[in-house]
Amino acid sequence: MPVKFSPRVRATFQRRLLAWFGAHRRDLPWRASRDPYRVWVAEIMLQQTRIAAVLPYYQRFLKQIPNVRSLANSREERVLRLWSGLGYYSRARNLRRAAQEIITHHGGAFPRTLDEALALPGIGRYTAAAVLSIAYDEPHAVLDGNVARVLARLYAVRGDLREPGRWRRLGRIADEILATDDAGDWNQALMELGETICTPLSPRCSACPVGRWCAARARGLTSVIPAPRRKRAPVSMRIAAAILRDPAGRTLLVRDPGGHDDVLFSRMWQFPAVEVARDAEAELRAYLADDLGLDPSALRLAPLAEARHGVTFRNITLLPFLVNVPRLPPRPRSKILPLVNLRRLPVSSATRKIAAAVSGFASAEPRARPKRPREC
Repeated sequence: MPVKFSPRVRATFQRRLLAWFGAHRRDLPWRASRDPYRVWVAEIMLQQTRIAAVLPYYQRFLKQIPNVRSLANSREERVLRLWSGLGYYSRARNLRRAAQEIITHHGGAFPRTLDEALALPGIGRYTAAAVLSIAYDEPHAVLDGNVARVLARLYAVRGDLREPGRWRRLGRIADEILATDDAGDWNQALMELGETICTPLSPRCSACPVGRWCAARARGLTSVIPAPRRKRAPVSMRIAAAILRDPAGRTLLVRDPGGHDDVLFSRMWQFPAVEVARDAEAELRAYLADDLGLDPSALRLAPLAEARHGVTFRNITLLPFLVNVPRLPPRPRSKILPLVNLRRLPVSSATRKIAAAVSGFASAEPRARPKRPREC
């Protein structure tokens, strides 16, 4: 460890950062309580998701599912519906599974040991350390992208920070400088510093409470540390989707991945869809014949407005078609409902975009008022 982080200097460094956090911490809802459940839900939602996007979901989720027992007892579709639009839906599925294990094996309380926390579905090293330190003040250092960037600049660590050897080195640094008597606030302070001051581009070094110890700043390296991550080359996809409509104004949703990448609709309720190469209408018509048993010669596909959608490295063009049918085909793992009731089901943002392309569909005059489906 550099000489500047002798025990006395380390103590000064810790006091400065903690004092800054105490004065400048943002008023975020998950900081209102150290309830492990609230901390845990927040940390899961914040994985790969911006704070601004999480805020409304977090508040709505806790209002509907306020504690670990209610989460464990909730149906998966209810949890997914509350998560709908937030993305990375395996997080929600694992959250519910972990709640069930907490009820069964831990008396309804989030476990206090690292090994027990890591054994829960969906809990990795970062999430376990964050929950245990923030909720229980257990002395575990966190390491995420924000913290790694702060530490890399402090120690002038160059290169790809996610390279395993460098990531392990940053983990050792995080452990060494951890304020063990105030681990929860310390971890949050480092994360806050990375999110608000030590940002990836144009860091506000003059406002940094610990800038005097920053090796990257002293050497003029803040613009090159950390090195840009190598991104996977983008892949373009075209997905044609059929919004089937029967005379009663109802539509069909399916649960199977269909003829496309199963990441796109997150294995949730979706319109029948297929990845297309050239002639979207012809290829969708063939798919509906093969998969749903519809007569291709009787199908009239009305193209609707295209939409753009992104999933990780995929750049997706959504091509919706409205298809009037005399009756909706029976199909395993399907659901028939009015489009206006789509919000009752767990669907991805891609499905919402497809539905939005047929705004007139919701106001179409049905022959009979359908019964409302059961709540999920």
